[in-house]
Amino acid sequence: AASDVYKRQPLHNPANLMGVRTCMALMPGKPNVGVFDTAFHQTMPAKAFMYALPYEDYSELKVRKYGFHGTSHLYVSETMREIMGNPEHSKIIVCHLGNGASVSAVLDGKSIDTSMGLTPLQGLMMGTRCGDIDPAAVLFIKNKRGLSDKEMDNRLNKQSGILGIFGKSSDCRDMENGVAEGDERAKLACLLYTSPSPRDMRRSR
Repeated sequence: AASDVYKRQPLHNPANLMGVRTCMALMPGKPNVGVFDTAFHQTMPAKAFMYALPYEDYSELKVRKYGFHGTSHLYVSETMREIMGNPEHSKIIVCHLGNGASVSAVLDGKSIDTSMGLTPLQGLMMGTRCGDIDPAAVLFIKNKRGLSDKEMDNRLNKQSGILGIFGKSSDCRDMENGVAEGDERAKLACLLYTSPSPRDMRRSR
């Protein structure tokens, strides 16, 4: 049923579709334009977007890194190139930091790598998302706690990150206040949020 398909859409799509349908109802006959923030990352080479899974998972299921926050990364990188005098060649690292967070490498105006993957869950720790994690840890937690797929997905996307470690809020301002007040979990959350992972440090060498 169409309602079942609607419910299975990725996190942001239901809200976006609601906006489209509302605009169509309020302004009939006016065109709606869909801007997908994955589009900016379609210039990534295969070595950046492929996962080391059986190749048919890519060729048949299209499992690959798509990246997100593309409209932000495009705007910031284009603005920086303008500030730099629109050079023919440029290397820019864009950091989109907030409750959602991602980093992109932009070469000559084109995305060549980004931290988010098949979904926005991959990459940096965020307000409520865990970021990079051993997939086996997901299976272990799911089985030990007897969680359904939906419950585990909710745990990773909405109960983790700063909220999961700090325990009181996903807001960086609350976390910083907690650090100032000596809250040990706030301190740990802040360290996790601001410290590069070993993989990031290896890449930067």
